[in-house]
Amino acid sequence: MSSRASGAALPGRYEVRKAKPAQAGELARALARAFHDDPVVSWVVPDATRRLATLERGFELHLRRVWLHHGETYTAGDAAGACVWEPPGTWKLGARKQLSLLPAMLRIYGRTLPRLLATLNAIEKGHPERPHYYLAFVGVEPDSQGRGLGSILMHPVLQRCDAEGTPAYLEASAPRNRALYERHGFEVTEEIHPSRSGPPIWRMWRERP
Repeated sequence: MSSRASGAALPGRYEVRKAKPAQAGELARALARAFHDDPVVSWVVPDATRRLATLERGFELHLRRVWLHHGETYTAGDAAGACVWEPPGTWKLGARKQLSLLPAMLRIYGRTLPRLLATLNAIEKGHPERPHYYLAFVGVEPDSQGRGLGSILMHPVLQRCDAEGTPAYLEASAPRNRALYERHGFEVTEEIHPSRSGPPIWRMWRERP
């Protein structure tokens, strides 16, 4: 899934670097702000008064216990944005890991957890099996959007994909993002819905050059 990260890349304006475990909190805050008005996130957590706090806790949980361990989470501009990649073969959590996360997820999401699990199930059910880099999340603080930071954050891994000849994959959760990812070579392969009442999500695949 991906939040607003529009604009052309501006070389040299931001220094992209791999995120460190100590940055989990600030990266979670940036992602939470970036996704606050996202259609899918708003459906999962409909109460706007608690959405930001819920998202911060949820993102921090996964950053600390899953994503940062892969070593492919990037940030720039004083943590104004974050880009979470999962290398080939790492996107699917084992049953034991999923069970270990469940108690914390229940505390964070409460009665909205079934909607989150329905969304995750819909996403995972058709996840491509071919080896690829998976762009789990990219988001930019609202005050820093429109400056090309999202494109810049994606660049290191997309450049590696081109060098290695490896595909990339993501799910877009808002219509306005699709054009951005298409400019980076992604193509829509399927539209899915977490439930009959849920908003659309678009699977997007980027083939090797």
